Amino acid sequence: MMQKHYQKACDSLEAQTLYVVATPIGNLADITLRALAVLARADLVCAEDTRVTAQLLGAYGIQTKLLSVREHNEQQMAGKVIEALSDGLTVAQVSDAGTPAVCDPGAKLAARVREAGFKVVPVVGASAVMGALSAAGIAEPGFYFHGFLPAKAGERQKLLAGWVQAEHPVVAFETPHRIAAALADMAALFPGRRLTLAREITKTFETFLSGSVTDIQTALANDANQSRGEMVLVLHPAPKEKNSTLPEAAQNVMKVLVAELPTKQAAELAAKITGESKKALYDLALTWK
Repeated sequence: MMQKHYQKACDSLEAQTLYVVATPIGNLADITLRALAVLARADLVCAEDTRVTAQLLGAYGIQTKLLSVREHNEQQMAGKVIEALSDGLTVAQVSDAGTPAVCDPGAKLAARVREAGFKVVPVVGASAVMGALSAAGIAEPGFYFHGFLPAKAGERQKLLAGWVQAEHPVVAFETPHRIAAALADMAALFPGRRLTLAREITKTFETFLSGSVTDIQTALANDANQSRGEMVLVLHPAPKEKNSTLPEAAQNVMKVLVAELPTKQAAELAAKITGESKKALYDLALTWK
């Protein structure tokens, strides 16, 4: 059955097409049959680091010509790729791990190839973002992916400040040498906010830590090993404020009444005026004191 699907993937390859191929983020067994078929049958494989890609191809007995396409030469090498496509060749593009163009080189190449009139086809696979989300216990249907947090403290703090009231999960990458500073900045803004730190996903020392920001800080402080490797941070949604569903008009009525009357009496009167819950109005007033 596997051979059948592999052959089908091989037969479906098209000439004059750039295949953007996702590769394993750690465990080599996470590569797909379609990715193997594309890499084996492509005339040329564009690689972020040819040494890393050579190891992957070697593990599966694949011998394909490699072309180095990195962040600093992507625009320049796009011309060579377009030339190869013009000659009727099939080209694959990979990064060192994961999906090209997602916090890795690849977007400029794909854009140039499309502009030249050739097809760009994704070959999906392992994802650190989706892997972290799937194990974090996030129920919300949407999320925001930021990529790597800013290296400069001021820029990072400004960014995090915008997530204080985020009602959706936020996913970001962080490096080992900056994780302590990033957690310190988070703790200054939302120490009790739930956070999941996914480390070395699919690799030998894969670890998931979940708790408040300060819990994660403590875990890393007590075990230096937890500050090593590649990290994905999943910031859980901010807790919804109590009474946030009360209409603004009802809240304004309560503000006026509570300034002149005892809280209980103000809540009773505000409930009669607005038709809202007396308890909700009372609890709201308590948050103002």
